[in-house]
Amino acid sequence: MATQLASVSQETSAPPDGCMICTSDLWKTYDMGSEQQVHALRGVDLRINRGEYVAIMGPSGSGKSTLMNLIGCLDTPTRGQYWLNNQLVSELDDDELARIRNKEIGFVFQTFNLLARATALHNVELPLIYAGIPAEERLERAKTALDQVGIAQRMNHKPNELSGGQRQRVAIARALVNRPSIILADEPTGNLDSQTGNEIMAIFDHLHEAGNTIVLVTHEHDIAEYAHRVIHIRDGVIAIDEKTARG
Repeated sequence: MATQLASVSQETSAPPDGCMICTSDLWKTYDMGSEQQVHALRGVDLRINRGEYVAIMGPSGSGKSTLMNLIGCLDTPTRGQYWLNNQLVSELDDDELARIRNKEIGFVFQTFNLLARATALHNVELPLIYAGIPAEERLERAKTALDQVGIAQRMNHKPNELSGGQRQRVAIARALVNRPSIILADEPTGNLDSQTGNEIMAIFDHLHEAGNTIVLVTHEHDIAEYAHRVIHIRDGVIAIDEKTARG
């Protein structure tokens, strides 16, 4: 029996080779008072390898936002293990999670989350400031990231001087600037018209072709089809995990 227990412990002490995002029996439970509990995630086992392009879908209340928050190190699981880039992050404290977020994850949000009074260039520089990168290198890397998403010519403009699509390009550049392990995009076209949304998704295609690992959270089937794999969450578990036509 002792030998068997040791074997199980050893199996869960390290992620599989090549696995960028790995969860094992991941649970998230919220206490609602009066001894009532809501299980947002119920033992999720997930493997996303380096270089994959994955969409996560699910209806409201399915657990997809909870899963995104755990993958993005914005929250911690109630039970289970989560490895990001070979590091067991499910047991880290808040300060360590903040460091991992800034180093390993590039976030792109539906609402852009740009500083209104800062230029596009300064918005992109921000993660590098938090990382302690010297000013000259910060400037060069921020300009390169803006150029990657085709918005370098607007680097000195503030968000209110940019269209929605241009703001999202700036947000993507900010996500790229720290050279993260994964790009985590939450409804990145939700505030954009169809044509602009397609232009933004073309940028994600280019980033994936360049070798980036992309996890896209969306409720739109046509947006999910840009990914090579779609994971459907329902009632806190993975209901379907399938390749798309591009996979």
